[in-house]
Amino acid sequence: MTKVIKADAEWRAELDPMEYQVTRHAATERAFTGKYWDHHEHGIYHCVCCGTPLFESDAKFESGCGWPSYFRALDPDNVIEKTDRTHGMVRTEIVCAVCDAHLGHVFPDGPPPTGLRYCINSAALRFEPV
Repeated sequence: MTKVIKADAEWRAELDPMEYQVTRHAATERAFTGKYWDHHEHGIYHCVCCGTPLFESDAKFESGCGWPSYFRALDPDNVIEKTDRTHGMVRTEIVCAVCDAHLGHVFPDGPPPTGLRYCINSAALRFEPV
């Protein structure tokens, strides 16, 4: 896996303002506003920054949280878990393993078979139908 490293100016030029803030500065889009929270097509969700395949529609579920939610990553090697202590909480942040883009967080309150809820910002994703 080859790491994608770019200067901040390059990311800013390639991404729209919300994509840039979410992926490069760990911002969060408002609940129920992202383009994929209520999206039901079959396909693969890729990293908006580098194109790495991250999640598949077969693992997407309705969590009611207002962000796209998945019970597993397409390939666990494509996401990295980091401890996030911001906002007075301890959470598990999810970043793209290839370009270090902030994607969202994972919580232990998802459905079987994993019991996980990958809560991901739509702005961090690009969808490709299959």
